Amino acid sequence: MQKFDALIIGSGIGGLECAYILARSGMSVCVVEKNAVVGGSLQSFKRGEDEFDTGFHYVGALAKGEILERLFSFFGLMELPWHQLDRDGFDEVFLKDKSYLLSNGHTAFAERLSSYFPNSSEEIKRYSAFLKDVGSKITDPLLKEGNGLSSLNELFLCNAYNFLKESVGEGALLDVISGTSLKLELNRPTLPLYTFAQINNSFVQSAWRLRGRGSQITETLANSIEKMGGFIMRGWQAVEIKEDNGVCSSVEVCRAKNTESLFADYIISDLTPQTTLKLLKESGSVRKIFRRRINKLEQTYGFFTLNLRLKKDAVPYVNRNRYYYTPELRSVWDVKDESAKGKVCGLLITQQVPKEGERFATYMDILTPMSYAEVAKWADTTVGHRGEEYREFKERKAEECLALAERIIPHLRESVERCYTSTPLTYRDYIGAPEGTAYGIRKDCNSIEKTLLAPKSPLKNLFFTGQNLNLHGILGTSLTALLTCSQILGRESVVRFLK
Repeated sequence: MQKFDALIIGSGIGGLECAYILARSGMSVCVVEKNAVVGGSLQSFKRGEDEFDTGFHYVGALAKGEILERLFSFFGLMELPWHQLDRDGFDEVFLKDKSYLLSNGHTAFAERLSSYFPNSSEEIKRYSAFLKDVGSKITDPLLKEGNGLSSLNELFLCNAYNFLKESVGEGALLDVISGTSLKLELNRPTLPLYTFAQINNSFVQSAWRLRGRGSQITETLANSIEKMGGFIMRGWQAVEIKEDNGVCSSVEVCRAKNTESLFADYIISDLTPQTTLKLLKESGSVRKIFRRRINKLEQTYGFFTLNLRLKKDAVPYVNRNRYYYTPELRSVWDVKDESAKGKVCGLLITQQVPKEGERFATYMDILTPMSYAEVAKWADTTVGHRGEEYREFKERKAEECLALAERIIPHLRESVERCYTSTPLTYRDYIGAPEGTAYGIRKDCNSIEKTLLAPKSPLKNLFFTGQNLNLHGILGTSLTALLTCSQILGRESVVRFLK
């Protein structure tokens, strides 16, 4: 019988960070990961000699003293080869064939926007100050009693689009402010203001890429966990969580024909809440009403992704991210609905940082939102066995994306040496994301009590972590890991990690 203080199911960044926190606090920990490699959406993958990231593109708030820097210093991740994007233009938004650069730093951010919209300079200053104020509250769920969420209720309950419309008016300014938000789902009826403001604020503070693979983050965490005596069971899948009188007694795991029962005082699931509940097959403590509520939660959209290997010295490296929207699009807030109709109308274009001293990019990623409904007809297929129709579908999508990207990167298609594509089905099958969702459960400002989940489950010693709880992305998931571990170690013990 194997017995641990804590067992973590899933090795996404949230699960690994929980394991790191608990191991560093002196607990014996074990991480169970069904794949041969750790990382979840931070995995890297190879296609021949080429290596691409699954879901990592850039992070915010990593400058000295900023929140992610404080977290990553604790996790031992600041020694990685971080590369700062252009502070004078870390993001570039193309709207109606005009270009708008966004600058780092709240003052510079407001000044740059005001140069494009001089008649709205006061509204822009107020908006920038609002972002900064929201950012100052990001640790409230940890530092304040009751997880601090009550102090943020007003922001969770406020509709992001309505707030922006009232603050800066409808039109180009609103679209520019929102135009970098393919890193979250702009859903006009439901998006909470807190989600929009907190994520955008972190990138206004500072923006960074890694030189090399994004999987360096999770590989470093995994190595640190093992050095502290923790175990990582790669290639083992959790198949059932056993419950006894309201307490998780063990987790059954299997690999090939081998089955084992792992025992732990605490169990943390880095899987989606829906998947976690499926593992609780015969729990008498999870009421049917709770299962129905969780299973009815809607998922955010996924992405169609092009991973490009570029010809040598063909495409100059640009030290920013580019967001392109078709001139026909009425508002960037319509991308979700238009993509649900199968249209390609918005792109996120990123490049991997080249080797030191090189001016040209070797790799480029192009992403466009994609509804699961577009690929649902192939839902019962597996990777590599989806058929000719699916292959042709991806080729058409790739061509549409490249045609749009060429509007701002001339001759891109003739500069591509190799092109690889993926859809929400790919993300579903490789990282276990329901419907290939990019950002987890869709938070709804109209029903926040149902869509904002707590770390604690109906079972006394089972906890949730990951992007489905509070905020998504690396910053949001890292903060949630601390919030989850505070349920086990106590709030005061976890707060010190932020200092």
